[in-house]
Amino acid sequence: MFTGLVQSLGEVLESLEEPGGRRLTVRWPSLDELADGPIQIGESIAVNGCCLTVIEHSDDWFAFQAGPETLIKTNLGQLDKSSKVNLERALRLSDRLGGHIVQGHIDTTATLVEHRADGPWAFLKFELNPAWTRLMVPKGSIAVDGVSLTVVDTGPGWFTNMLIPHTLAVTTFGLRKVGEPVNIETDILARHVQRLLETSGGEWSPDGIKI
Repeated sequence: MFTGLVQSLGEVLESLEEPGGRRLTVRWPSLDELADGPIQIGESIAVNGCCLTVIEHSDDWFAFQAGPETLIKTNLGQLDKSSKVNLERALRLSDRLGGHIVQGHIDTTATLVEHRADGPWAFLKFELNPAWTRLMVPKGSIAVDGVSLTVVDTGPGWFTNMLIPHTLAVTTFGLRKVGEPVNIETDILARHVQRLLETSGGEWSPDGIKI
């Protein structure tokens, strides 16, 4: 479980094809000096929002393996040497939930179609399969490349965000270009509500009455 608050901007050191998948090595600056202790083998880390398992590590890097399903559903298969990635360690029960509940399970990818400056801020617009925007609402939460963001507006097949300067400086969004894919994890609460409606044989009114 994660919060969507990026802890470090990492760099891909190596991307190697393996039978059925890919092995990536990522540099985390000052990995051995993390305040909440050193990285452990088997630990979960969100890389661009995708929950992955550490299989090897050293002073400032760790390695993980991505299988076929992960490569299909995410943008990890498009990472090359020197690519930047958003990194976050798993949430502890005693931590502050500063973002929102993020599982690290990517639903789909979206494409950045607009990226324009608005003073020191940035306006971003993404397009994706309309089936996923059914789970989005204005002022709701969404994880984009592992970053907890607030939806400004949404419609069938698109949504927008406004990013503050800090987010642009400490995440990949300051480097993102139009046409690039990003990983999307919709709000877990919205997914549960959708599933409940699908299996209940009906719809629910705003006051909780089945109709």
